[in-house]
Amino acid sequence: MKITKGKVRSALKVVVYGPEGIGKSTISSHFPDPVYIDTEGSTKELDVSRLPVPETWEQLLEEVDYVAANPTICKTLVIDTFDWAERLCQKSVCEKNRWSSVSEPGYGKGYGAAFTEFCKLLSKLDQVIKAGINVVGTCHAKITKFEQPDEMGAYDRWEMKLQNSNNSNSSQAVKEWADMVLFANYKTFAVKTDAGARKAQGGKRVMYATHHPCWDAKNRFGLPDVMDFDFKEIAHLFEVKEAKEEVKEEVKEEKKPEALPYPTDMGLEEKELRDLMKKAGITEDEVIVTFHAKGKFKDAMSFMDIDDWGFIKKSVIGNWNAFKNAVEKYGKEDPFINHEA
Repeated sequence: MKITKGKVRSALKVVVYGPEGIGKSTISSHFPDPVYIDTEGSTKELDVSRLPVPETWEQLLEEVDYVAANPTICKTLVIDTFDWAERLCQKSVCEKNRWSSVSEPGYGKGYGAAFTEFCKLLSKLDQVIKAGINVVGTCHAKITKFEQPDEMGAYDRWEMKLQNSNNSNSSQAVKEWADMVLFANYKTFAVKTDAGARKAQGGKRVMYATHHPCWDAKNRFGLPDVMDFDFKEIAHLFEVKEAKEEVKEEVKEEKKPEALPYPTDMGLEEKELRDLMKKAGITEDEVIVTFHAKGKFKDAMSFMDIDDWGFIKKSVIGNWNAFKNAVEKYGKEDPFINHEA
């Protein structure tokens, strides 16, 4: 069994929830290269990429599968919102079981069936994470009255607007699934008026990254308890720092075929002559000049103009050493000839 050590870099699972209108959809648009599955039509005013608005739970799951199977289309998949996705889930369960509502079966049976179905979405989103794509889920928030059994009194608490009961706790499942749960809200301050009354003032948008008795939040990255509601505060978590290795590509020079010292469509005599010329370092121009000096082939400018290869075979090839001497005397001395071999 292999044991590994050290941090494992992977795509991130993020949940952003808060009251309506605070900017959950807007902040999610700043995540790396996002594509939206807009379940409630809240991105109409945003210049973002979207998949078709899912009209059914099955269509929503198909779109998630599509992103997992095509990881090059985006770097972040945004589910906007989880609570509207849960509505599609509950509607699908009711239609399959012919229930008028999810509460019809009684004893939490309908909510339990919907919760089981909703967990399929989280499993499919895990496949998106494995494909290297971040997942951001937005969610509306709701205020609930919370009372701890070991303490007196109760207080208001913000929670995700998802089903939260003993046998159907979608809210708890999403929190456990996520790497980071951010609660967005307006930060207000209580100030005294001239009459001595206390009045709320402020309205700055902030996000909380750690748990508090009055809201759910968490992170695994050592983030501050409270930050401005701005993607810049968490952008560093999505910067992939890769060691830049200098890759030296081996440039393979295309090996050109070595030029033949003679044309391929020549006769045997010409080939034999060119072989002798190559060994002796004699050029075609030098041979032609020597012919002209000897009164042969005076109109010939190249071997193509030679019309008597029988003479070449007998007098040049047959007396090669004598012809070489003639080339040295006539051909090599011509100042208008390029003497490079």
